[in-house]
Amino acid sequence: MSDIIPLAANVVDLAEALIACPSVTPATGSVFDCLESQLAPLGFAVTRFVAGEAPDGPVENLFAVRRGPEGARHFAFAGHLDVVPPGDGWTSDAFAPERRGDLLYGRGAVDMKGSIAAMVAAAGQVPAEAGTVSFVITGDEEGPARYGTLALIDLMRERGEIPDLCLVGEPTSVNRLGDVMKVGRRGSVNIWIDVDGVQGHVAYPHLADNPIPRLVAILAELDALVLDEGTDWFQASNLEITDVSCGNPTTNVIPARAAARVSIRFNDLHTGQGLADRVAEIARRHGGSARAVISGEAFLTQPGAFSSILADAIRAETGLEPELSTSGGTSDARFLKDLSPVIEFGLCNATMHKRDEAVAIADLEALVGIYRRVTLAALAAR
Repeated sequence: MSDIIPLAANVVDLAEALIACPSVTPATGSVFDCLESQLAPLGFAVTRFVAGEAPDGPVENLFAVRRGPEGARHFAFAGHLDVVPPGDGWTSDAFAPERRGDLLYGRGAVDMKGSIAAMVAAAGQVPAEAGTVSFVITGDEEGPARYGTLALIDLMRERGEIPDLCLVGEPTSVNRLGDVMKVGRRGSVNIWIDVDGVQGHVAYPHLADNPIPRLVAILAELDALVLDEGTDWFQASNLEITDVSCGNPTTNVIPARAAARVSIRFNDLHTGQGLADRVAEIARRHGGSARAVISGEAFLTQPGAFSSILADAIRAETGLEPELSTSGGTSDARFLKDLSPVIEFGLCNATMHKRDEAVAIADLEALVGIYRRVTLAALAAR
């Protein structure tokens, strides 16, 4: 096997092969077979394993590493092979990739099988002696994510395979490939609020205890909260009421219970637990209770050497000066940031999760060049 394998010309073929494997969350089987078959000839030692149990598992994961010389730096690509359900109304089969004009169509084209294809093609152009390169790939990023990247991180720690830098291939670009990279993400916490009352007849309210006014008071106080004004790198944290219900099927009964759900996206001025405790205290004062699930904490990879390496690569391939952003939702970078500095960069996100998801073929080819430049520079950095 030669040190450099020219896969750049095949990046579209590889993306098509991955798209052709149906892999709705949680992804297993054929899509991992496909990726393994591309990595093994490049000298990667591939480990696949299943983690977790129902209801959030089992989940298939893949860790592949091609080790460089003793003491060499380690650069990791990270991402996911699972996709959201395609839904109805596609022009062609969502899992039958189709080239039409300058675009490649199929579920996962941008989120994020196209990026993974570019990662593999780029890795094939990096000499083995340049350093250690790894792939951290899960089948459950779009789902609960309990047994995906977290399990991969446990494996990497057990083996001592800790990267110096990690790049996640999420579709961060907005209008043109290279216009945005993500150097951080807001945290996320969802909170379920319950208020118990006493069921009764609406004509005899003194014999009942209506929980709805107390729930309304809780929600009014929460809705009035100003969590912060934002920071230099993050927009203001926001709390949104996402559900209200009491399940009352009749018009003449005071319900026994009322419930609501709120979602908070927060910046690095807060922690998930701190916000959960704040909501719980408000609920308690009005006679309710609250249960929180923290999806991830806010994080920021301070702009510096890593972001400069990526910006230089983007500029060289596209001529653009990328914006450093923390906007948008969340990703598995929220877990990987505990392992090493992490930045997200990938394809244009205009069609992600939509019907007729598509990627520009020219963008796939340019992304290979960006990823190759980043890998070489990251491995050479000291």
